[in-house]
Amino acid sequence: MKDPGISVVICVYTEDRWEDILAAVSSVRAQSYRALETLLVVDHNAALLDRLAREYREAAGVLVLPNAGPRGLSAGRNTGIAASRGEVVAFLDDDAVAEPDWLRRFAEGYADPRVMAVGGRTVPVWASGRRPAWFPEEFDWVVGCTYRGLPPGRVRVRNVLGGNASFRRTAFEAAGGFATGIGRDGDRRPLGCEETELCIRLTRARPGAVLIVDDRAVIHHRVPAARERFAYFRARAWAEGLSKALVARSVGAGEGLASERRYTTRVLPVGVARGLRDALLARPGGAGRAGAIVAGVLTAAGGYAVGSARAWRGPAAFHVVRIEGDAHV
Repeated sequence: MKDPGISVVICVYTEDRWEDILAAVSSVRAQSYRALETLLVVDHNAALLDRLAREYREAAGVLVLPNAGPRGLSAGRNTGIAASRGEVVAFLDDDAVAEPDWLRRFAEGYADPRVMAVGGRTVPVWASGRRPAWFPEEFDWVVGCTYRGLPPGRVRVRNVLGGNASFRRTAFEAAGGFATGIGRDGDRRPLGCEETELCIRLTRARPGAVLIVDDRAVIHHRVPAARERFAYFRARAWAEGLSKALVARSVGAGEGLASERRYTTRVLPVGVARGLRDALLARPGGAGRAGAIVAGVLTAAGGYAVGSARAWRGPAAFHVVRIEGDAHV
């Protein structure tokens, strides 16, 4: 297998995740397929930047640098892309650890020259030690994880999920970087969908591009106690609706919502039926899961309606940067 040279970008923003950040970096350095480099991009936090710089001062292959763009995850990723040297750029969440063959599975996917992006499977690690009985697997995207309804194996997809993903460098040259104004900004409202918008933009720029997910490329993502609560579930669903409205404005509702329509009409009704069946069989959480699915759909729909009204009433709140050489503009 030809070595494509993979750079790993980990975006960080708070010292509250110090141990998580160290674990994430350690998991990259322990890969069976060695990363070309690991880039820690610090989002406008001088204290964290200084602390990480001291921690990795003598660590070969680990580069600590500040986010060169506006505050937020998208700009941080763009900073990492611009500073990286690999033919492939992979992204790992700062509160996740990768299994040893994570990068190897990514590299295998790029043996096909048509493949422009490879994603993997993200497994939740619940702070309480177990999944809340009411929390439906169909909504694991709420906590940044792979959700029930995605096909298993190595399959072609519309978009990869940003916390466990990789792209060829030429993908960014063709389509630009992550759009700022869509994704997360530290602990503020939990928006998302920046990777969805990028992937759709990529396949428009390169109609023959293939994007795949290989569920053997596994990471384990920590879910803090606050995100096990229904209040966060509801807030994240609302934010997802807002984000989808921005994506629909950028790329059109046809492409922007195609996968979501299939998910809503095929996957979620089965989930509701499964929950009701479990309730009838007196299994724990069945009614709660069915209710959470219905609540999640209605909340996301409400967010989408509000987001659509805002998006069409005013100018776009986000823009796409071009990735050029060792800087982005």
